[in-house]
Amino acid sequence: MVSGAAHPTRRRVLLAGTAGLVAGAATASMAGAAHAATPTAARAAAVEPDIDSCATWGARPARGSITVLTNRPTRIIVHHTVSDNTNDFSRAQAHEHAHWVQDLHMDDNGWVDTGYHFLVSRGGWITEGRHESLRTLTAGSGLVLGAHTSGQNYNAIGIANEGAYHDGATPPAAQWEVLVTLCAYVCQQYGIAPTQLYGHMDFNSTQCPGIFHDMLPQLRSEVADALS
Repeated sequence: MVSGAAHPTRRRVLLAGTAGLVAGAATASMAGAAHAATPTAARAAAVEPDIDSCATWGARPARGSITVLTNRPTRIIVHHTVSDNTNDFSRAQAHEHAHWVQDLHMDDNGWVDTGYHFLVSRGGWITEGRHESLRTLTAGSGLVLGAHTSGQNYNAIGIANEGAYHDGATPPAAQWEVLVTLCAYVCQQYGIAPTQLYGHMDFNSTQCPGIFHDMLPQLRSEVADALS
């Protein structure tokens, strides 16, 4: 169900190269890689994806304080942004999309910042959404209070995919591959089981995340494979 549209070779090389580094270092770092409540094997398995921070893509400052909760998230909720299904798979487009989402959420919705924690572009680039999300993910502790799913913001990571997928469109291969990689890394860092991946419509009355909801069994399976 994943579109075969062309996607950046650089992104595939980055992921493959990182995977090789992780595999090569796994034995040497096994003893020190264990994370509280997370199996050592899982810690060694997931690839750490390349994520452009808010500073990297030039995000606006948050309008007020960002709340960082002390609890760890227990699930991931997948979204789509209902933006244009662009064929521009560049990093610049990913940054432009991040700006578009932040402006929408801050100016139209009146929120303090982007509601999602992370965004995955159609070209397979990941951008940090709400400020502090990347720092807490890297640390594997704490949860930035987002604004992505009513009733779930206190215990869920929100990942949004660039594009509109409620009318039969399918995600480009690069977007899907990087979504799997990001979800696996989030699961690893926070000790979230791959079974705890959901779509926005599981909790609220919405068409979001479109076809990604139908693909959740595949996403859970591929994330589990990435962690084993």
